[in-house]
Amino acid sequence: MKKHPDFILLGDIVGLLILGIIILASVSAAISEEYIGNTYYFLKHQLLFGFFPGIVLAYIAFRMPLAFFKKWSFVFLLASLFLMILVFIPHIGFAAGGAVRWIRIGSFTLQPSEFLKLTFLIYLSLWLANHIPQKGKSSIEKKREGHEFDQTLVGFLIILGIIGLLLILQPDVTTLGIIIFSAIIMYFLAETPLWHMFLIFFLGMGSLAFLIKVEAYRLKRILVFLNPDIDPMGIGYQIKQALITVGSGGIFGLGLGMSSQKYGFLPESMSDSIFAVFAEETGFMGAIILIFLFLIFLWQGFKIARNSQDKFSKLLAVGITSWIIIQAFVNIGSMISIFPLSGVPLPFISYGGSALAMELIGVGLLLNISRNT
Repeated sequence: MKKHPDFILLGDIVGLLILGIIILASVSAAISEEYIGNTYYFLKHQLLFGFFPGIVLAYIAFRMPLAFFKKWSFVFLLASLFLMILVFIPHIGFAAGGAVRWIRIGSFTLQPSEFLKLTFLIYLSLWLANHIPQKGKSSIEKKREGHEFDQTLVGFLIILGIIGLLLILQPDVTTLGIIIFSAIIMYFLAETPLWHMFLIFFLGMGSLAFLIKVEAYRLKRILVFLNPDIDPMGIGYQIKQALITVGSGGIFGLGLGMSSQKYGFLPESMSDSIFAVFAEETGFMGAIILIFLFLIFLWQGFKIARNSQDKFSKLLAVGITSWIIIQAFVNIGSMISIFPLSGVPLPFISYGGSALAMELIGVGLLLNISRNT
């Protein structure tokens, strides 16, 4: 049994973090100077409240026995759900851009949904691991396991329903989608009955149709995605500007710091739209390198999962890898008009301390699993 982490994955993460710091320094400088009067305010904030705490917590997650996370997984999940409820409490939670997703503690802010992503995956990994059928069972035992599987499906849908309700009320449907897709991948790989997957699929499609019906802006986003010229100065503005930004980079880019779109033309240039600015400054080649780094993360993450003998470790590795990759490619896809606008950050790159810290903790757990394979 090896005791060192996956060095390829570790090097890949270091590369992503370096790119993230470089592009954030470029994008945030003008915004920091205009609104704060300090060129490096947002970069320092990201380092102090996201990067450095995340590195420390990632190291703790790497060194901590996995049994610790099994033991406390339910407590972690309950704590995350409690924080999710706090965002709706006046004077504690606060809104921005029409969404109530943050908790304010003095001058410090937290986004509880970022904590929920990881804590739910840890808990779900343990729960599913305890329900995977063993080979060589008798027909009576298999029948009993089938009944337990049905109970697992009900429990799985109930916890997703609770999480879904809290995220819909914020609203943050894209984050809910990332959590659900990651959970479904784990559920499928837990060797659950195939009819469960069909049922989950139809329930998911029905729920999506309902969410689109009750909120007109969601339907409008889809219509603008299909035809950006419907509302080019309204809800279609960000897509149009993102495509202009990406296309402006050409093959080799305009050079770091040389983006013109970040000066107020492209909305959310530090967070949701940071990939577009990265592509403008580093060009097609830079964008390909970034995507290639995420593909390496995907390959190594699932390789770690495949080599894990422990069921909990295997499912957790799949969950963490799925979460990061789905979120990355939803963000990138929305910037090049493959997906509708998502509103989720690009992992390891976008501005946001809560998101970066939790992503690094997830990486710490993944490296912890890799050294025990």
